This record gives sequence, C-alpha cells and structure tokens, in this order.
Amino acid sequence: VFISASPGTTMEETSREAVATAVQRVAGMLQRSDQLDKVEQYRKREARKKASVEARLKAAIQSQLDGVRTGLSQLHSALVDVKDIQNSLADVSKDWKQSINTIENLKDVKDAVVQHSQLASAVENLKNIFSVPEIVAETQQLIEQAELLQAHRKLMELECSRDDLLYEQYRMDSKNTSDMRLISIYFEDVQGLSDELAKQLWMVLQRSMVTVRRDPTMLVSVVRIIEREEKIDRRMVDRRKQTGFIPPGRPKRWKDKMFDVLEATVSTRIEGTQSVTREVDKMWLVRLLEITRKYVLDDLIVVKNLMVQCFPPHYNTFNRFFSLYHNAVSSRVKELAFEDLEANEIVSLLTWVLNTYKSVEMMGHPELQSECNINQLEPLLPQDVVDDLLSKYVQTFTSNITGWLRKALETDKKDWQKDAEPEADQDGYYQTTLPAIVFQMFEQNLQVAAQIDGDFKEQVLKLCLRQMNIFLIRYREEVVAYKEEHLRDRQLPQFYVQYMIAIINNCQTFKESINSLKRKYSQSSEPSDTDAAIEKTLNEVAKEGCQFLLDEVFLDLEHHLNELLTRKWLTGSHAVDTICVTVEDYFNDFNRIKKPFNQEMTSAALRRVVVEYVKAVMQKRIAFRNADERREGAERMIKEADQFKFLFRKLSAVRGEDTDRLCGAIAAIAEVFKLTDPTLLFLEVSTLVSKYPDIREEHIQALLSVRGDASKDMRQMIIGTLNENKVSHSGVTQPIFKDITVPTITMTTMTS
Repeated sequence: VFISASPGTTMEETSREAVATAVQRVAGMLQRSDQLDKVEQYRKREARKKASVEARLKAAIQSQLDGVRTGLSQLHSALVDVKDIQNSLADVSKDWKQSINTIENLKDVKDAVVQHSQLASAVENLKNIFSVPEIVAETQQLIEQAELLQAHRKLMELECSRDDLLYEQYRMDSKNTSDMRLISIYFEDVQGLSDELAKQLWMVLQRSMVTVRRDPTMLVSVVRIIEREEKIDRRMVDRRKQTGFIPPGRPKRWKDKMFDVLEATVSTRIEGTQSVTREVDKMWLVRLLEITRKYVLDDLIVVKNLMVQCFPPHYNTFNRFFSLYHNAVSSRVKELAFEDLEANEIVSLLTWVLNTYKSVEMMGHPELQSECNINQLEPLLPQDVVDDLLSKYVQTFTSNITGWLRKALETDKKDWQKDAEPEADQDGYYQTTLPAIVFQMFEQNLQVAAQIDGDFKEQVLKLCLRQMNIFLIRYREEVVAYKEEHLRDRQLPQFYVQYMIAIINNCQTFKESINSLKRKYSQSSEPSDTDAAIEKTLNEVAKEGCQFLLDEVFLDLEHHLNELLTRKWLTGSHAVDTICVTVEDYFNDFNRIKKPFNQEMTSAALRRVVVEYVKAVMQKRIAFRNADERREGAERMIKEADQFKFLFRKLSAVRGEDTDRLCGAIAAIAEVFKLTDPTLLFLEVSTLVSKYPDIREEHIQALLSVRGDASKDMRQMIIGTLNENKVSHSGVTQPIFKDITVPTITMTTMTS
C-alpha cells in the first residue's frame, strides 16, 4: 500500500504511516469470517495495484531525466554560440577603428558631390533664370486676360526655378543669407504675381453663383489651380520635415482661403438683402425675410445642379454650402432678434424662423430633400432668444389689446346715444358692432400666434380670454351707468330700449364667439376658471339688461298698476287693458332679444305682472262691502287673469303650465273673494294654500280683510287651523307670495 508523504516527514515516519494505513485497510476487508476465503483474491488485487503504481513512477522519473538531459545539451550549444558572437564583435570593432580615417578622407568627395548637384541644378534652370523678366511679363498679361490656367503654369515654372536655387544654396550653406537674399530679390516679382493671381481667383469665387451659370469652366479652372497649389504645399511641408527648408510664401493654404472667401460671399449675400427700413416701409421685415428665402433657395438649387460638378467629390460641396447658408441665415436672424422689433415684426420673424425656414418653401424644398436632412439642422435661434421674443410679444400684445378693447368700448358707448335704431342681424335681432370688432381682433392675433406653434397659440388664447373677462367687468359697469343716465331723463337717449336689447344680444354673441375661438384654437375641451368667470359675467350683464328693460316697462305701467284693486278699478277701469297693450307693445321690441334671454325675459315679465297684481290685492286698497262687490271684483279678477294668460301665450315664449300656474294665482284669490257661503271659506282658503304653499299668514289676513265679511273669530279659526296643518313650501319651484310684503294690519282695521 502506497500513500503520499506530506512535506517535512522522514522516511521512517512515512513507513509507519503506510503500515498503519495498510493494517486499517486489511482490518476493513477481513471483518467477517466468510471474507477469509477471499484473502488470496485480495492479495492479488493489491499486488496488481502496486505494480501499476511502480510502473507509473518509473515512467515519470524517466521523463524527467530525459528533459534534464535535453536542457543540458541546449545550454552547452548556447555557450558555444555566445563565444562565436563575442569573437565576431571583436573583429567588427577592429575593422571599424581602421575605417575611421578612410571616412574622413571622403569629406572632399562629399563636398564635390554637393557642388556638382548645385551646378547641375543651375544648368538645368539656366534658361529660366535668364528669362525670368520675360516670363513675369507674360504671366502678368495672362492674368489680365483671365487665362488663369496658363498663368498659373508659368507661375509654377518661376516658383520652381526660384525654390530649386534657394534649396541648393540652403544645402551648401544654410547660413549664407546674402546669396539667398540675392536670389529672392531677383525673383521678387514672382510673389507679386502669386498675389495677383490669388486676387483673380477670389474674385471668381466671390461671383461663383453668377459664374457657374455663365461660364462654369472658369470656376473649374480656379478649383484646379487651388488643387495644384495644395499638392505643392503638401510636398514642401514634407520636405521641410526632412531638410528643414521651405520656400518663401509656403504653404499658401489657398484651399482654406477659398472656403473663407465662399463663407464671406454667402454672408455678404444674406446681409445685403435688406433694401429698406421701417421708416420707409412698415413691411420691411416681411420683404427682407422673403428676399432671403428666395436667395437661399435659388442659390442652393444652383449649387446642387451646377456647382457640385465644378468641385471634386471629396469637397462634399453641397453639404458645405448648405452649412454656410444655414450659418449665415442664423447670424442674420440673431441680429434681427436683438433689434427693437414691434409685435407684428416679432411674429413675422418667429413664424419665418420656426416654420417657413424648414418648410418646402425653403430648406425642405423637394429639389433639396435628396441632398440634405433638415431635421439635423441646428435651430436658427437659441431657445432662450425665442422665449425672450415671445415674452416681449406677449407684453406688447397685452398692452395693445387693453387699448384696443378700451377704444372699442368707447366707440360702442357713443353708438348707444345715437338717434337711430341699432343694426339688426340676418335674423332681425338687434346688435352692435362691438362683438365683431373684439373677436376680429382676437381672431387676427390667434391666427398669427398659430403660425408660430401650438403652445404659443394656447398661451395667446388664454391671454385673450383673461383680457375678455376684465373687459366684460368694465362693460357691465358701463351698462349700469347707461341705465342710470337714462333714468335721470327717460326721454334720452331716444332708442334706449333698442340699444339695451342689443347689449343683451351681444352677451349671447360673445358666448358663441368665445366657444368658436376655443373650438378653433384650443386643444383642450375642459373649461377653465376664466371660462366660468366669463360665463358668469355675461349672464349677469344679460340678466341685468333684461331687468333694466322690465323696469322701463313697469315705470310706464306704474300708474295703471296703482289703479288695480281700487274703487276706480271696481267701477270699470281699463288699467289691465292698458297694461296688456303696453306690455305687448314693448314685447314687439323684446322679440328682437336672442334666445335664451327672450324666454327668460317673457317669463320674468309674466311673473312680475302677476306679482304686482297680487301685491295690489295684499295692499288692501279696497274692502268689498257686500256679496255683489265680491262677485263683481272676483269675476273681474278672473277675466283679467285670462287676459294675462292670453297675452303671454300669444307672446309664445313661456311654457303653458308656467302661464297657467302664475295666472291661476289671481284666479285662485278671486275664488276666495267669490265664495258666497262664509262657512266654506276655510275650505277655499285651504285650497289656495295647497296650490301655493309659499303663502303666509299675513297674506291670508290681507285676503280676508279685502273680502270684508270675515269675522275676527273666523279669521282666527282659519289661521289657527292652517297653522296646525301647515304645508312646507321649500320645494316650490316658482314661489309667488314669498317676496310680497303686506302692510301692517292695525287692531282697528282687523275689528272693523
């Protein structure tokens, strides 16, 4: 049995551990008697395991020995190689020391080679050197004749001769500045030619939009010249890295200069679009923006269709010009944004910047879509500048709209004093021009705001509604003042009633116009606090207007109402006839009131007539002396109730049941008076109370007083019994007696 020995243990300890382990294993295998028969089998199995382990140990030790043998062999070979290299290095060192003197002796040969190179260069350029003045003159003439390619070819020959001579002189003696200066002086006209040619190139580029239409070959020539100069620049810069020499004027960087010229040309073209000022033309900004739009679109189409072909593909010409125009326009609109713009000019600028610029009318034009992605364009104006302009517009608009509304109201007030009826709409309803003026003003400004964006449109709409609410409060005050002025002299103004009707109709027109604006310009259908305030104010103005008109009617009816339930009335007064004729006459005008106010007006008129009639009863202007007077008075009341019923049904704006209930109150009171048997009086009064539960004790006292035959005991009995069986009138929809007061009944009156 083999076990692995832990590090640090001795062979003796290992043997003891092995014996102990073996004993333990043998004891485990021979625990039962039947296992003794298998002892030989166990011994053979353990022998096989021992042989296998010994074989593996031998193989491992043999492999390690082979590796050590191979390593020793390689170390020996390396040692031999190191010695050979050491000997070779010693030979090289010896040869190098011997060749130093030989290299120093070759210095004269080196100098001769340099001199030969210079002479060869001089001989090669000798012809050009002698003909420099002549070539300069020819080149100058070619430049003047706009033969730019030929001029540039001769310029390159001159520069090449000059640069070669300077380079050879630099190689021979870089510190000999006098000879190099002499060469530069001799070729000094060359730099002037280069500058002159550059001017011609920049002139062509400045007029590139015109040139590319008339003579695109000229533009192509300019680009070819610049490309040649770029190659020469690169070559000279590379040579400077190797030799430290670079000719004068290099690198020219004409390509960079070309793009600078094009950028300046685009900027000048955009900045030069303004031809007039605000003092000359109020629409100066609109004209400026339209000219800019046209120039930019036309130029970019020319770039796409013509100019791209004149430049190498790697210039990415269209996108470069697209960016140049975008940057130039952005700079220009920023300048405009910081000017002292008026409100309409702010809107024109923002509409153009936020909508027109990226639309199909300009940068999103179908001819340009294939070449650019307008969604990747940076905004023309930063958001903070846009916000400042919108804020300035809102402030100006708020101030303006306040003034506009004030002026519109003053104009409308002047109309109220006219000696002619107000105009009527197509349906015959009286109206003034105020709603049309106000909402035309709102509509125009909302149309303008909608051109900017939806959020700003909502903001302007809310602002309009807030101003409308403030305006309506002032409108209400002026209507009240108009009524009070009329009451001081009811003859003036002549058409007070008609204009008050127009004011009531205006309230309905205002409602309809506001709803129309909200449907058209608002994304939200939820009513706001401002909407509720406007609705409330308009209803109050209209209801007060209806009340003022009714006051006017009843001022005319006051004398006739005072005749009701008097001795004169009982003997044959025509007060009710006059009342009906007067009401009908007024309602010929009141028919010019729009729904729903005309319905409310008629209902209020009927109610007020009935209340005034009942009030006349309660004031006890008469006390019937006998049954004949009671019968005659009751019949007259029933007849007059029918007159009122007929009149207001004829006006056809009040529901039949409302008319019957209101006029029925007069008839019900008449039945109390008409009753001939006093013992049944309690039943009749009970019937009246059941129909009109808002009637109070003092009302019944007044009725019994007018009847004239009810004793004190009967009154007390009737009142007491009714109090015991009192009916609640809290749910009555149209109380009649609630607001009718009864004069105090003295004890003398009650007992008389």
